[in-house]
Amino acid sequence: MSKISLTLPDGSSLDFQSGVIGSEVLKKLGAGLAKDAIAIKIDDHAIIDLMTPIEKNCQIKVLTEKDSESLEVLRHSTAHIMSEAVQSLFKGVKVTIGPATEQGFYYDYDYDKTFTPEDLAKIENKMSEIIQAKRAFCRTLVPKKEAREKFKKMHEDYKIEILEGIPDEKVSLYQQGEWVDLCRGPHVPHTGWVRAFKLLSVAGAYWRGDEKNKMLQRIYGTSFFSKKDLESHVHQLEEAQKRDHRKLGRELDLFSFHEESPASPFFHPKGQKVYELLVDFWKKEHTNAGYQIVKTPFILSDELWRRSGHYEHYKENMYFVKIDEKDFAVKPMNCPGHILIYNTQKHSYRDLPLRMAEIGQVHRHERSGVTHGLLRVRTFSIDDAHIFCAEEQIEEEVARVIHLLISVYQKFGFQEFKIELSTRPKDSIGSEEIWNKATSGLQNALTHLKLSYQLNPGEGAFYGPKIDFHVKDSIGRTWQCGTVQLDFSMPERFHLNYVGADSKEHRPVMIHRAIFGSVERFLGILIEHYAGAFPVWLAPVQVIILNVTDNQKEYAQKVYEKLHEAQVRVALDSRNEKLGFKIREAQLQKIPYMGVIGDKEVQSQTLSIRQRSGESLSPMTVDQFITAVKAQEVNYR
Repeated sequence: MSKISLTLPDGSSLDFQSGVIGSEVLKKLGAGLAKDAIAIKIDDHAIIDLMTPIEKNCQIKVLTEKDSESLEVLRHSTAHIMSEAVQSLFKGVKVTIGPATEQGFYYDYDYDKTFTPEDLAKIENKMSEIIQAKRAFCRTLVPKKEAREKFKKMHEDYKIEILEGIPDEKVSLYQQGEWVDLCRGPHVPHTGWVRAFKLLSVAGAYWRGDEKNKMLQRIYGTSFFSKKDLESHVHQLEEAQKRDHRKLGRELDLFSFHEESPASPFFHPKGQKVYELLVDFWKKEHTNAGYQIVKTPFILSDELWRRSGHYEHYKENMYFVKIDEKDFAVKPMNCPGHILIYNTQKHSYRDLPLRMAEIGQVHRHERSGVTHGLLRVRTFSIDDAHIFCAEEQIEEEVARVIHLLISVYQKFGFQEFKIELSTRPKDSIGSEEIWNKATSGLQNALTHLKLSYQLNPGEGAFYGPKIDFHVKDSIGRTWQCGTVQLDFSMPERFHLNYVGADSKEHRPVMIHRAIFGSVERFLGILIEHYAGAFPVWLAPVQVIILNVTDNQKEYAQKVYEKLHEAQVRVALDSRNEKLGFKIREAQLQKIPYMGVIGDKEVQSQTLSIRQRSGESLSPMTVDQFITAVKAQEVNYR
């Protein structure tokens, strides 16, 4: 057996026989670390458990519960514990897949009965027994044929199907007690590491996410290293349920969905008003930042999408149509259209950077199993922009985009961000040299701006690396919104040029970027961020006028008309109903202000202003109120 060298975080190294497992490595690192160890991080990206052999020289870091990566390992292990409990309680259940997620874990089951809330309670009790037993997670590497025979005897049809798609000659199995599953790992050392967990819900899920396949049952759960963290998370989930944009969308009459156009939003008058306000805001911000607004068609030739690379890498998400015996595609993205605009003229280095922006409606075929309200739909408007620049302008332009991103998010009340840099995926276009150059351009911009980021190897777009921005909302959840992508490949494919200061032709670099991500998705995020109570500048109705009795209807109408003329978004409720009833309805609609008019207000020609929070402001004239509302308009760059 050959020797390998393992380098520790402090730069020192230890020599072992190739194939040493983590638990053996820990014996040389001290009893304290061995006691706290959960897994091992290899070369700053791969994570293995303490049972997995290390075959080559590498850098290692021992992970404990203090490391964020350990939570995913814990949750993956909890999913296995849940499946053992499910199969011990309910005969005939077949297991499929069960990954850890950002919020917890799930497992999909084929079962001829429906899991109930009472069943979840039984499963939790059984899981507690398994956890208390502190059963070790044991890993074995077996020939694929042996694994197939094993799962055939267990009647685990889904595992056999999964095995068929694995190219390796050997596969890893994990076992705790008598229960075994096909799994890459990693897992915690034993079941006792799971100290705080909760099963959350049951939902339907198609096998492999394909609606043509059988509908399975998905049990969602979550787990943490401490009960305090679990309680905090459960509270956040309860708050998120109240803020669900789909629920608030119905209650506030903002949008709806219909089977006549699946997974495509229908915006009602109030929802469309918020949509338009977002678009107007976006246009003003971009005009002030030096962008030129353009518009491109919905349908472009099939040949264009082949040339851009989208057909090869994205065709399963595209819609196609034949017109006059020619093949066309409904655009899933705006970039090829912007390239065509760029190529209508000859460009000089003096024209660069050329910043082109569009709120462009696109269509993508999303599977019905993954669509979700406004957050994942089949038609939406990307707040797209493409910057054509010289190589020496990359860093400055990326920095400008990042400044714009942060400025926009802060105006919506997002103050905390997480930044991720994603590098070349397996399915990609362009040379290694181009990708290295593009990745370095993004890294340099982040470094010079002194912004910390997480590296995501292999998660970039097919045409280039990208920076993704995740914003933290008012209850602590993060949402992926903005993106900045550097692309050397598409300018090459379309032979884009500009004339440099040396009078020679040069190839520009293309920066793809979005701030909202899409208007629809960003609106869904904002509804949940604000719990439907939009700030005054974004509220579809800013004030509603409420008269106490019919005696004030004439003055109430005049007030309504004056506010409407001043472009305050106003409604009038002059129904012959009790004032308390009308106030409650206005509060349920989350209207920022209620202008109450009684006899005293008619006599003094004023308004009594009540806020949706229940607090009252001092009486003011209509003109004073108009000034107060206008003062809350958003400030543009």
